[in-house]
Amino acid sequence: MVHDLIQRLKTEYSDELFEELYRLYADRAIRTATAVTGSPASAADVVQETFIRVYRNLGAYDGSKPFDPWFNRILYNECNRYLKKHARVVPSEISEERDLPSETDTYDFDRHGEVYEMVQRLDDQHRIPVILKYLNDVAEKDIADMMELNINTVKSRLFKARKKLKEWMLQNRGGDQHGT
Repeated sequence: MVHDLIQRLKTEYSDELFEELYRLYADRAIRTATAVTGSPASAADVVQETFIRVYRNLGAYDGSKPFDPWFNRILYNECNRYLKKHARVVPSEISEERDLPSETDTYDFDRHGEVYEMVQRLDDQHRIPVILKYLNDVAEKDIADMMELNINTVKSRLFKARKKLKEWMLQNRGGDQHGT
């Protein structure tokens, strides 16, 4: 279905077809970008820029390869660009409007609130693979391609992240690392 849609977009672009593509990918992209940037408003900017880049580069997309990794790579690059751009920016004031969740983000972060907060405490090199794998169900191989890492590095980072999350969970529950 996505493959056919992409092929049609490449040969007979229309706003309706691009809107269909947007509807297929927007929610998941917003969830990912929200988790990476830590802000639904920032995520909306990242996702908007992602779709602009998809639109501009769709002609260069190799239709013999799966679309999801290509799209996720653009999204990942936009998240990174955002993080680098805002790494040293300290907000001068909190804008209520900018911190409101997106209306299109239907993922229930509150249901997984404790884990989500702990994932946000991880550093970027561990947090982003966790978000991609467990929030977006991206394969480790695809994460490695997106992040330009060896797959064993991705596995190692996921292992270390899970270990750290387990430690934090046990600390929050008053246990130790051995589950007592």
